[in-house]
Amino acid sequence: MNYAAYMNRGILRNRGTIMIKTEEMRASQARVEATRNIRLSEELPRFTAEEKGELLRQYHPDYHEEGFAVLSVGPNKGDKVPKELAALLQGKSRMDTADVDLDHIQFETDVLVIGGGGAGAAAAIEAARHGAKVLMATKLRMGDANTGMAEGGIQAADKESDSPEAHYLDAIGGGHYKNKPELLAELVLHGPEAIQWLSSLGVLFDKNSDGSMVTTHGGGTSRKRMHACGDYTGAEIMRVLRDEVRNAGVDVVEYSPAVELLLDGEGKAAGAVLYDFDTREYHVVRAKSVIIATGGAGRLHYQGFPTSNHYGSTADGLVMAYRAGVPLIYADAIQYHPTGAAYPPQIYGALVTEKVRSLGAMLVNKNGEAFLHPLETRDVVAAAIIRECQERDKGVYALHGPAVWLDTPMVDLINGEGTMEKRLPAMIHMYEKFGINIRKQPILVYPTLHYQNGGICIGAKSKTKIPGLYAAGEDVGGIHGTNGRRGNRLLDIIVFGRIAGTEAAGYSQTAHPGKGTLDHVRRFDEERAEARVDDDILSPKLLPNYTHNRGTRG
Repeated sequence: MNYAAYMNRGILRNRGTIMIKTEEMRASQARVEATRNIRLSEELPRFTAEEKGELLRQYHPDYHEEGFAVLSVGPNKGDKVPKELAALLQGKSRMDTADVDLDHIQFETDVLVIGGGGAGAAAAIEAARHGAKVLMATKLRMGDANTGMAEGGIQAADKESDSPEAHYLDAIGGGHYKNKPELLAELVLHGPEAIQWLSSLGVLFDKNSDGSMVTTHGGGTSRKRMHACGDYTGAEIMRVLRDEVRNAGVDVVEYSPAVELLLDGEGKAAGAVLYDFDTREYHVVRAKSVIIATGGAGRLHYQGFPTSNHYGSTADGLVMAYRAGVPLIYADAIQYHPTGAAYPPQIYGALVTEKVRSLGAMLVNKNGEAFLHPLETRDVVAAAIIRECQERDKGVYALHGPAVWLDTPMVDLINGEGTMEKRLPAMIHMYEKFGINIRKQPILVYPTLHYQNGGICIGAKSKTKIPGLYAAGEDVGGIHGTNGRRGNRLLDIIVFGRIAGTEAAGYSQTAHPGKGTLDHVRRFDEERAEARVDDDILSPKLLPNYTHNRGTRG
């Protein structure tokens, strides 16, 4: 292939911050623009249940058996999970247990919160409010989390025309009827309270001129119950929670991820071992109760997919809990957000909020053809995009493979000029940095790893099977079944974060754990040896490895 052809097909030149599109991309974009007015009057039918099932089975990554491995050790022995996760769950501890002096305690607290995102912050605030001494340990900075990257909104049935019952039915259908009923009930019943709590702390939700909350539809919702702060809802929530953690007097240790839990001789939670990134030393935390809130697993890049997740999302909480004997649920179910940025390369995998589609933007193939109803559920939309690109060969080449267009200019055409400025300011700004005006130009998207649907097994009060150990946020499985609805994930970190904080604080009032041990790690090593798991993969992973473009479709 000559240089010019190479440039036109696969390599994109960069003049400053303005990316130059390939000839193929420009020609396809012209077809999208030429068909826009025709598509404005189109009403595509919804898929039938049978069509959805077949689409998912054939094209959704969760159904690709080659992407999974069967666990040979641990409480979920015999279950399948993504290969990348299996390697860590069955991995070797990062630390030599003999080299850590557990009698040398650097921190002592009532409640240890592992993780500094939305769930961890909500837990820490509530635990402190209930009188507990709280220590938060976070891998990066407090607030460096998936919470701050959530854009579209947070669901709650707080309008007269809505109800928790309707919310429950929408969510359980979206979860393919696999949600744990007691967890889902907790989520929807506490939804209105969560919105009120966030508002009382200072979260600036979008409001009508009369002061009432603006609510909109999301994918698969029967009522308008999506509350938003423009298209930066998660960032606004995280801004407020971060300030409130400081105001509550919570001690925060940054750049210190937990690498192992501590259990006492009776199997109760007794703290954790932290790893200080700066000094490269281990620090022992003695605690009466522990809350795992470390976030997701997107940076493991299952099956080579890009991710919308923050840099530290490497499933640390799942690994530590699993090694301690806590079972996982639905760890084979992953949320692929249907619209991750496929171009330009600087934001590859970044989230393009579903709010864009709910406002009228249409998914369009390289020929300018719409190919599905805009409000299908996330898993169905992701599968439809993959089918359009793979089987039908109707994607346009962008960076690491084919992608489809999201025709963003339709938003202003449908809702009036200025709608995007008002409702999607963060999205406009993200693309403007690279010379793309999404009010006038469509953008290229492809499914991106978004949420770890499955995770740690908990009860309705965020309790694990280990006394004194709680979990909240993306570490948890069962709330959303095998497919989370837009806005419910942001809700669950608040609802279950607050529950975990309250319960952990209450437990710590009477808890007297014995000396912390790492006996469970040694037992796990013995099980690994018996099962002949001889990989020297160290876990938790802590940080991703991007040498030689590993971890992406390229």
